Amino acid sequence: MTWSLALDLLGVFCFAISGSLLAVTRGYDIVGSVVLGSLTGLGGGVLRDLVLRVTPTAFERPAYVVPPLVAAALVFFLAPEVQRFPRTLLTFDAAGLGLFCTAGTIKALQFGMNPVAATLLGFTTAIGGGLLRDVCANRNPKLFDPRDIYALPALFGAAAMTALWHWNGASVLAQAAVALAVFTIRVLSLHFHWRVPLAAGERTRPAST
Repeated sequence: MTWSLALDLLGVFCFAISGSLLAVTRGYDIVGSVVLGSLTGLGGGVLRDLVLRVTPTAFERPAYVVPPLVAAALVFFLAPEVQRFPRTLLTFDAAGLGLFCTAGTIKALQFGMNPVAATLLGFTTAIGGGLLRDVCANRNPKLFDPRDIYALPALFGAAAMTALWHWNGASVLAQAAVALAVFTIRVLSLHFHWRVPLAAGERTRPAST
């Protein structure tokens, strides 16, 4: 197993954990937990590969099925302990965001996409699974929450990965460093409640849930 594949599978696992955690909080059974975890963990990569017009990696390599199953099992059997820490879902989601925005950008660049397109596809890879998770769970997507800057760390990470690729290639160390930076920004934004400005006249209106 290469380090690049290991980071990709780790991203799938982190996103799958966040999906399975949401399934538990919604009262879903083990099947619902597996489905929501799989959608979250694999959805962004599938969207990326469809844009690139290649067979989704998740459908070609059986290894990609394992992380969602392990995540669902862990959450299912450890639910009481996990739910004691309300920010667990957000922490795993932040980790998946960092790992996927870098992996998605690198694959887009490897397929010859221009810098802007590669950055946008890396961004889409990062937010795609979480968007599918929230829509399927009938929850207001974090992407559209005005109290959150969910999209900005992913966009920053994808842009940084593109810049590093064109500057000096994209080593595994560079990928890990950018993923860690995205994770850190996301966690800090949650801790300090960072948000982007709203339109004039909308600043006092509460966000819908």
